[in-house]
Amino acid sequence: MKAIWTGSIGFGLVNIPIKLYTAVQSSSLDFDMLDKKDLANIKFQRVNEHTQKVVEWKNIVKGYLLNDKYVVIEDADFKKAAPEKSAHIEIIQFVKQVEIEPVYFESPYYIKPEKTGARAYMLLKEALEKSGKAGIGTFVMRDREHVCMIAVINGLLLLNRLRFPEEIRNPAELELPVSKSKPNEVKLALSLIDQLTKPFNPKLFKDDYTSRLLKIIKSKAKGKPVPYQPLKVVHSKTKDLMEQLQASLSKGKRKVS
Repeated sequence: MKAIWTGSIGFGLVNIPIKLYTAVQSSSLDFDMLDKKDLANIKFQRVNEHTQKVVEWKNIVKGYLLNDKYVVIEDADFKKAAPEKSAHIEIIQFVKQVEIEPVYFESPYYIKPEKTGARAYMLLKEALEKSGKAGIGTFVMRDREHVCMIAVINGLLLLNRLRFPEEIRNPAELELPVSKSKPNEVKLALSLIDQLTKPFNPKLFKDDYTSRLLKIIKSKAKGKPVPYQPLKVVHSKTKDLMEQLQASLSKGKRKVS
């Protein structure tokens, strides 16, 4: 595993030299775009929309559309806006982990201490574990300033990059229904939730789509036909919510027995 960021964490006067490692990886398969005739790779070109001629990289500039006119932004302008570079994560405050809504979580990173920061790392980890709290701080990565949460997950410190409030879309635009459920329906729904409640085990959930797709690729490579089964949409036998809930509860009881 290769570190993607090297720096330190500070809380109060305590300083912890650390490295960050990406905690997740994609399970999707990578595909190339090919010409159907000879399976040659497709190459993309940068074309001027007016002249239809190819434009070289040296002649390309970046522009921001403002009031229907483009304002050209140069490298110097980006440097002026960039935050002061620092390889330090300053914890500004501590909060209860449950206070941070999941919509703010963006990217998780494992935190590993340098040898000189091992004791301070363990101190912060144990303190966060006992308090049930997380640290909120800021840091600079790839010329951008980010807000982050530092918490204990599975016995180690994890940094989760957080989204800024302006990046969260207003759910009021969804125009959700305002009608209330009937008390009996809520009671049955709670019973169904209780019946299906169990400890979270992430190992039960796998990326079946990718594994099935890989099997299809390997079969096609061997010249074997791949049967296709179209998706079947299952509809409830009744539109009555109470009947659906009662049937769900009965189904769950049969599985348990």
